[in-house]
Amino acid sequence: MTEDHAQRPGLVKWMALTIDCPEPNVMAQFYATLLGGKVTRRIAGEANVEAAGRLLNFRAAPDYKPPTWPSPEVPLHSHFEYVVEDPDAVAQQLLPLGASLAQHQDPDDPHLVVMLDPAGHPFCLIRSSAARRH
Repeated sequence: MTEDHAQRPGLVKWMALTIDCPEPNVMAQFYATLLGGKVTRRIAGEANVEAAGRLLNFRAAPDYKPPTWPSPEVPLHSHFEYVVEDPDAVAQQLLPLGASLAQHQDPDDPHLVVMLDPAGHPFCLIRSSAARRH
């Protein structure tokens, strides 16, 4: 992307990202802690988090099935990627919050740790010194 293109206004304005999950309150608390944000709304079947000027909506999905990545059985619709100084250290801090290490890790990339949030959505922790390669 050229610098000129990056300066142009978009056709829409970002509002929020809505994420289906079995337990919105659990997810909201996890992501508020992960991103240094705050839970701004909790109603039946929904919870919202504001972090870094962005809004995340967590919505209860009665028949929710977590992605089975890397298997395509239940597709990975999207995932977050986070830049951190030490992926292994951050991973250890996230385990008590409800995250887990994904069973599949890339043995050829020591700068990446794949984790699962409390609802089983994969996300990546990428070492900051290697972030431009990803």
